[in-house]
Amino acid sequence: MTSGASILTTPLLAVHSVDEFVFSVPDLEAARHFYLSFGLDVRDEDSGLALYAFGHPQRWGRIRQAAGRKRLLWISLGIHAGDAPRFAERLEQLGIARIAAPAGADEGGIWIAGPDGLPLQLRAAPKSSPCAPAPQTPPQPCANAGRAPARSRAPRVRPLYLSHILLFSADVPRATRFYVDVLGLRVSDTSGDVIAFLHGPHGSDHHLIALAKSSGLGLHHTSWCVASLDDVGLGMEQMSAAGHGEGWGVGRHVLGSNYFRYVRDPWGSYAEYSYDIDFVAAGARWPAADHPPEDALYVWGPALPPDFITNHEQDG
Repeated sequence: MTSGASILTTPLLAVHSVDEFVFSVPDLEAARHFYLSFGLDVRDEDSGLALYAFGHPQRWGRIRQAAGRKRLLWISLGIHAGDAPRFAERLEQLGIARIAAPAGADEGGIWIAGPDGLPLQLRAAPKSSPCAPAPQTPPQPCANAGRAPARSRAPRVRPLYLSHILLFSADVPRATRFYVDVLGLRVSDTSGDVIAFLHGPHGSDHHLIALAKSSGLGLHHTSWCVASLDDVGLGMEQMSAAGHGEGWGVGRHVLGSNYFRYVRDPWGSYAEYSYDIDFVAAGARWPAADHPPEDALYVWGPALPPDFITNHEQDG
């Protein structure tokens, strides 16, 4: 068998999901209020808070209390159980050393230092990233009656699942190479050295992880799928009524195509309501391209807040 044929038949080796993100804040009750208002199932677990979507078994995130600024502590990435030995071999071949698990983290799996010093855990886990395009609530047919939802009876918005996370990085191209060469993600789109979007080859939304240029590590936002454009707007109203009216949107992105509303949290980062994002099926090839700066953010929407891309973990 030729080396080319061998490459073509080598089973895919890549992380399949963002299994869990963990960060700290100085005020857990403020975090509880924010994410409950956002529509997540917030539970007391492990001396902190745990974030779930209603009706979904996955624990998407944990929040711990610590003095000072909000800090991204670590991210756990899901891999297929049978791939653990192959990942260990790849890491050894690339000269990537293991690290100790951060304080309070699960010591299982494989721990390595990711871009900008972010502790990353590779652990066997069920695939939680989507295997198909997100569910969509279709518009009601136009038939001699008003179709808009009544504001007086509008249901609470409850996100369906975590779509992606956007991380700050001091060197976006270098971080991109790490996630591609070491962890097996694939580039969806980029805009110069300022931003990159990466999807999972086992099937994921247009981006599972995105990277934005900054002075160092930080978590810009977590993005949560909702089932309709109405849910994006109602989520904005829901959060405004809860005292969290600052943010960006409603608008529509170019890269990823999703409609959005970003809601600013008490520490300067964001949670995003996202609807109708592009999907990359398992094994499919996305037409990756480098895009001009004006296409890096949005097709339409309100003006960008002045500090929208400020990394408050480093520069705030």
